[in-house]
Amino acid sequence: MQPVQTYPDSTVYAELWVSLASLLRSYTAAHGLNRQHQATVELGHEQIVVRIGNRWLDLNRRLSEIVWTREDGTRGLMRFTLEGRLQTHVGDEDKEDCEEEMDMQAEAWARELML
Repeated sequence: MQPVQTYPDSTVYAELWVSLASLLRSYTAAHGLNRQHQATVELGHEQIVVRIGNRWLDLNRRLSEIVWTREDGTRGLMRFTLEGRLQTHVGDEDKEDCEEEMDMQAEAWARELML
């Protein structure tokens, strides 16, 4: 008899979600120093919205998967790993999947939004 495969509790992904929102708050605040405008970061159970002027980032989560959308219509899919990283290019046959630390992705989004 084979052992039953167990999946991580969804609370792990919820905690990673809150951490991602916190990183976005920190990095947008840092990029907003010496500027007249600050970004707002709204956190919900399955959605994070970051806004600065007419630019925005909308993140929607279902368990470990995150669909992100920008104001220009660009979109992407990412997935939390159990190590707390973000796996990118999920399901994109043209690109190889890669993982990066959450803070690196949060900083990149903050930099793009705060330009």
